[in-house]
Amino acid sequence: MYKAFFGLNDNPFSIAPNPHYLFLSDRHREALAHLTYGLGETGGFVLLTGEVGTGKTTVSRCLLRQLPANTDTAFILNPALTELELLATLCDELKISYSENPSLKQLTDLISHYLLANHEQGRNTVLIIDEAQHLKAEVLEQLRLLTNLETDTKKLLQVILIGQPELQQLLKRQELRQLAQRITARYHLLPLTLEEVSLYVQHRLQVANRFEPLFTAKACKYLHKYSGGIPRLINLLCERALMAGYGQSKVPIDHHMVKQAAVEVLGEVEEFSLPYKPVAIAATVALVFAGAFYGFYQAAISNPNLGATQAQVQTQIATQATIQALPQASVQQGAELTRAEQVSAEQTYAAEQIQPTANTLSTEQRVLKQAITQSQNIDNAYAGLFGVWQRQPISGLTPCQAAMEQGLACHQQQGNWHSISRLNYPAVVYLQDESLGDFYGVLVERDDDQVLLQLNEQQLWVSKHWFNQHFSGTFELLWQPTKRVPREISRGSHLSQVQWLENNLAKINGRQARLMDDFDHELERELMAFQRQHGLKADGIAGSQTLVQLNLFTSKQGPRLTSALSNKREAL
Repeated sequence: MYKAFFGLNDNPFSIAPNPHYLFLSDRHREALAHLTYGLGETGGFVLLTGEVGTGKTTVSRCLLRQLPANTDTAFILNPALTELELLATLCDELKISYSENPSLKQLTDLISHYLLANHEQGRNTVLIIDEAQHLKAEVLEQLRLLTNLETDTKKLLQVILIGQPELQQLLKRQELRQLAQRITARYHLLPLTLEEVSLYVQHRLQVANRFEPLFTAKACKYLHKYSGGIPRLINLLCERALMAGYGQSKVPIDHHMVKQAAVEVLGEVEEFSLPYKPVAIAATVALVFAGAFYGFYQAAISNPNLGATQAQVQTQIATQATIQALPQASVQQGAELTRAEQVSAEQTYAAEQIQPTANTLSTEQRVLKQAITQSQNIDNAYAGLFGVWQRQPISGLTPCQAAMEQGLACHQQQGNWHSISRLNYPAVVYLQDESLGDFYGVLVERDDDQVLLQLNEQQLWVSKHWFNQHFSGTFELLWQPTKRVPREISRGSHLSQVQWLENNLAKINGRQARLMDDFDHELERELMAFQRQHGLKADGIAGSQTLVQLNLFTSKQGPRLTSALSNKREAL
């Protein structure tokens, strides 16, 4: 219903386990690594637990695709069975024929013969049981007896138990202590973090062909709060929020729509607010300074001989009180500032607060306020970014679709000022005014600690401190790719992709590229150094974010933020 309105070619938030939408967070990757390690060992059991909807089945399906070709698998989805029914189901999955009304011994013998024959042919056998918390103790004991069949070096049957946290309690029972001792790897899957929720939502949108941001940063915070980081609940909330956006013909999806979606999906939800609202901060600072200034004023009246030096000291005390009242988080606003930058920002903010209050705004402030009120349409911001690239929006297409038609690509990211400055590209930025209202601008140019910001059709120089106060954390840029970017490069990738990675890292580091035979340790070390340098997870795997960053840094096409201007402009 809403796909055309949002520029989607599919339903991105269906709860059906579509492999095209597979998103592996750091936790999912770690769980997958544990399972893979457990299967590579000689033990018989591997355990994966997690709350409902955290993605346990997703991890198991991903594991199945990574198993060697010489592996036979049996997948049991409904484990509420007796010992006889479980063995019969295992025979069905492995295509083992058995007579009508077989006994427990007959089925056990048939499975044992199958496992021995498989081993002689160089094949492995893996049994995966989902919802394993429903298994009866006697059935688990029967599984343990099956894994007794072994050679001198390995078990002939390996079992993966997947279930909710109750499975851990089940395995602590006294009669199952022998099975618990045979578990060679276990992992408890936790919900997604706030950062991972944003990445998860954007990933699913991109698979459905929507590359520009659709949910505001604040909406993602509400998604994380109401879903608890559970992917299944995130899908339900996003689906309902998209329906609301479509019904109101509104883009992007804001936190109000997410809250309403939570009420419809989850019932009554608790109220919550994000910390350090700018209005509350400003009011607190103003009150503290007013109190300090009033005290100084009374002292001056009572002592008219108060000298200039004493007056300066009192003023410094009042200013220092104002600076101390300013919450640390309000200065940073998500940015990773150095201590020197923090002190400078605090002093700048305090200096702004002690200026005499005027009944009317200055000309610069009026211009800025008017530009903000005219910048609440995100399409105007994208049009401005196209203008920087000497391109034009295309009627009937989303901005990213229009960019692809003109040989460009979109890159959306959550981050802070340093994330933008490292990439050094003009970008559409999501901003918030003092009342937490959303508006949008284009970062056009940077000159030391000032940036040229385009709001609607007005270009204004603002301080980096002002930008950090209003930046919500979401930005999107355009870039010109030189070739198709692969989805991931890691050990086991095609040699041409490994060579491409080596060539680009060599170009960035200013060295001669090596001729690669495989993904070696030196390449992995250099890749991890690049990831650490640019704020990426240093896992030695060139995922989508790392590959885009590599392309962005090696591309020579298009405009950049850095300016050759040497003159200073007074920031608003």
